[in-house]
Amino acid sequence: MEQYAIEMLHITKKFPGIIANDDITLQLKKGEIHALLGENGAGKSTLMSVLFGLYQPEEGEIRKDGQTVTIHDPNDANALGIGMVHQHFKLVECFSVLDNIILGAETTKGGFLQKAEARKKVMALSEQYGLSVDPDAIIEDITVGMQQRTEILKMLYRDNEILIFDEPTAVLTPQEIQELMTIMKNLAAEGKSILFITHKLAEIMQVADRCTVLRKGKYIGTVDIQDSTPESLSAMMVGRDVNFVVEKAPVELGDVVLDVQHMTVASKHHKNNAVNDVSFQVRRGEIVCIAGIDGNGQTELVYGLSGLEPLKGGKIVMNNIDITHLPIRKRLTNGMSHIPEDRHKHGLVLDYTLEDNIVLQRYFEPEFTSPMGFLKRKNIRTYAERLIEQYDVRSGQGPITKARSMSGGNQQKAIIAREIDKNPELLIAVQPTRGLDVGAIEYIHKQLVAQRDAGKGVLLVSLELDEVMNVSDRILVLYEGEIVGEFDPKQVSVEELGLYMAGSKRKEVQDRAN
Repeated sequence: MEQYAIEMLHITKKFPGIIANDDITLQLKKGEIHALLGENGAGKSTLMSVLFGLYQPEEGEIRKDGQTVTIHDPNDANALGIGMVHQHFKLVECFSVLDNIILGAETTKGGFLQKAEARKKVMALSEQYGLSVDPDAIIEDITVGMQQRTEILKMLYRDNEILIFDEPTAVLTPQEIQELMTIMKNLAAEGKSILFITHKLAEIMQVADRCTVLRKGKYIGTVDIQDSTPESLSAMMVGRDVNFVVEKAPVELGDVVLDVQHMTVASKHHKNNAVNDVSFQVRRGEIVCIAGIDGNGQTELVYGLSGLEPLKGGKIVMNNIDITHLPIRKRLTNGMSHIPEDRHKHGLVLDYTLEDNIVLQRYFEPEFTSPMGFLKRKNIRTYAERLIEQYDVRSGQGPITKARSMSGGNQQKAIIAREIDKNPELLIAVQPTRGLDVGAIEYIHKQLVAQRDAGKGVLLVSLELDEVMNVSDRILVLYEGEIVGEFDPKQVSVEELGLYMAGSKRKEVQDRAN
């Protein structure tokens, strides 16, 4: 009989109004990379939180190396050699990399912190596993990829043998993803056992040995990756065949809906401008995609368009109205919708209910507020219930669910429902499918194409090259705050696009005004 590093047997975990894990069994072999696949809200993160001691199951048992164990909290998990990198990192922003790694596992002598020893161990681990970090860098000043390396080193510093990665690639660039895949293979080769939650089938095919699929809180099955295909895995995950090709009719261009002229946005981090003299247009009936490696000015460009950051220079015209100096609400009520990059920071009020988040940008309309200024709660509830059903937003208690308690994918669906239902003239969608499963991605791509076919202008900002190539009608490449190329996705290769994104090539962008 094969001995497993970890066995989770018949685990059941309930929350108000929902059974998150319904009699799930998961077995992790020693030295394997085991993927955990499922739709948003399928119960993957909950199951891993049970293993890490963040939740206590109502039923079932956990075994390590064949012995039944009880895990009351993450300290118990760490004592058993179980570590976890969470989807939203658990780092202290104002601390250094080294301080974050040793936090809670400090070596002291006579009451004094022994940082020199800790530094030696951290640098040795970083060299051994190819995790180069600057131990003295402050967390808030480093890239997301570096923050993730810090999280991995936290686990290795504690000598964890079981490593849980929850959506580890959701916020990484393509280059950082490839680096992480290599790191995971190295860890497994060293004898570590890895549980890997992801929605990205290509990553599972690349690194996983086996894959367990969950659907709506239930166990569907465990398969060997060498015997599987992306199509078979996606069908197991969503219960139907998924179309990986984005179907859309030929472009029918209308009037210019967004005209950006010589836009410049200052950088908060260095003397150079984050966005430097950028001009482009978006017409009705097209999806224009801003492509580029993360950190090349995409965030500041969108902040400038949506009013979150003032312009240092230039002009923004939407529907023939100069909106350069309009406040955010005026932009939104004049036909702009914005699906933000960071759903927690700019998309939702996490401690509000789902219904309050859905009506967040419309609560002041007569439909939802009386002339006396009182909210029409019944109308808000009815409106929220319609959008929840229409966009398949899954939550334990429907419209009264706290946004914080929902899965990341369902939080994203709620934002998309709110922004599209406003019937915008211009939809700015920033990383709209980040952290979503293939079924939800297919659905959201259809929504973007439907907006384009309805004669709206869509500005898509994406780091996912597959999405850039499949969804857009026109691609603009942003490098170091400047547009260095304009392409038709049908006439450019991914390799060619990559050269422009890396700054190796550039060409003049034609003005579409003529």
